[in-house]
Amino acid sequence: MTAHAESVEARPGRLRRAGGGLIGAIRFLTIVPIPAVASRQDQFDLNDTLPWFPLVGAAIGAFAGALRVACQPLLGRGPSTAIAMVGLVVISGALHQDALADTADGLGVRGDRARRLAAMRDSATGAFGVLALIGWALLLFSTLESLTATQVLHALIAACAAGRLAALLHAAGAPPARHDGLGAGLRITPPALAIGAGIALILIVAATGAARGAVSAGVCGLVSATSAVLARRTIGGSTGDTIGAAAALTEVAVCLALLVMWR
Repeated sequence: MTAHAESVEARPGRLRRAGGGLIGAIRFLTIVPIPAVASRQDQFDLNDTLPWFPLVGAAIGAFAGALRVACQPLLGRGPSTAIAMVGLVVISGALHQDALADTADGLGVRGDRARRLAAMRDSATGAFGVLALIGWALLLFSTLESLTATQVLHALIAACAAGRLAALLHAAGAPPARHDGLGAGLRITPPALAIGAGIALILIVAATGAARGAVSAGVCGLVSATSAVLARRTIGGSTGDTIGAAAALTEVAVCLALLVMWR
């Protein structure tokens, strides 16, 4: 009886923590303004936000895809695709694009692990970072421009959910390369990873169907595993930049896979 009463009393606390995690995920992954009063505090535990990453990612993709759907009748495929991509980057505060550029700069450095990590922390974007961003943009634009507006909406929902799941998988597959920073602060627990993966798979399948969803999930796993192995071999593990880069690369890879399947 006492144990049952304690369980009942604990439920509101767990619900508040889950709600705080969702709000924290929105605040961390987007620029959507959420007043401190609504989130009950200015600070949040990043680890509580992790299971919600795919859900917030899907919402980001839905926003960008909706821009393509809304703008295409007036502007056509090319300009509306560009607007959708701008929306994708802006709503997320260029979080993953900045990480991709920093990771490319680090991997492009000739030298040991210390030099690569130092290059990744440099706020200036080097030649490798610029090339990585150009490649990301060209691949994503040409892929989305080849799809119908409805397909873009579905593809971006799936790709952005998969991208945030890939971030979790990458962090789980590669230990922190530093003793400080975002990568060192993440604790990818099995329950958080399982919940995040479950949410992501449901959203991906709902957006693209069972067969395409399975392929998208496989692409997500492949990119996250490959990026984790590469991070371990080149810089000794994961950082906030490699985690974000895994998300950005997964977005493109999933969209490319869906393009092939829709043709």
